[in-house]
Amino acid sequence: MYEVNREEEIIKYLPLVDRVVNRIGIKSQEYERGDLFNIGVIGLMDALHKFDVTKKVPFESYAVIRIRGAIIDEVRKNAKLSRYKMAHVNAYYQAKQKLEQEIKREVTETEICAEMGISMGQLADIFDSIHYLASISLEDTLFNQKDEGIELKYTIQDVSAKSAEETLLEEEHTAALNTALKKLTEREQLLLSLYYKEELTLREIAEVLEISIARVSQIHGKTISNLKQLIQEEMA
Repeated sequence: MYEVNREEEIIKYLPLVDRVVNRIGIKSQEYERGDLFNIGVIGLMDALHKFDVTKKVPFESYAVIRIRGAIIDEVRKNAKLSRYKMAHVNAYYQAKQKLEQEIKREVTETEICAEMGISMGQLADIFDSIHYLASISLEDTLFNQKDEGIELKYTIQDVSAKSAEETLLEEEHTAALNTALKKLTEREQLLLSLYYKEELTLREIAEVLEISIARVSQIHGKTISNLKQLIQEEMA
């Protein structure tokens, strides 16, 4: 009877797995969507097994963390943004910062391309890389980028009490993020709201904004890069 009930619970919460897989947006030849879904189901089963009702945390919220964590942990074992692509991302940030210090305003994509000696298509690839990094771990992308490359890490939320240092750092990040968000354009704020708050997929956002999925990915990447810079300025 227990096994039957567990199977029913798994089936009941499969839409959660589907939602997480649709939003992760991992670009890898190693994993097809079906692979990620199967890994997510394992995460769901783990959530059902470990869920503690005494913690007074909604199961759906807990399960999403476990499902996403299972997928990210699996992908992290075999995936890392290449040093070549990471070098281009870092070069973009450096060129953007250099130009903005010189001309004292937000630079255009054309000016970035001229400074880096790249085409608009190559810049779009850089935005895709930034979108990819943000899809894997927004926290790492915004607050913990390293020049030698970014490993695909994701920390599953700990339901236990946080230390004073962790709480202070979280509050600092939250304050900087909230201030930075207010400085984004309305279009950038809309895209982030649709993606992170409304939890729409890239395809759904493309339909809302009436643009291609590829363009949504690029705009998201550009927005994340702008947000990262604004956060750095706030925390300086």
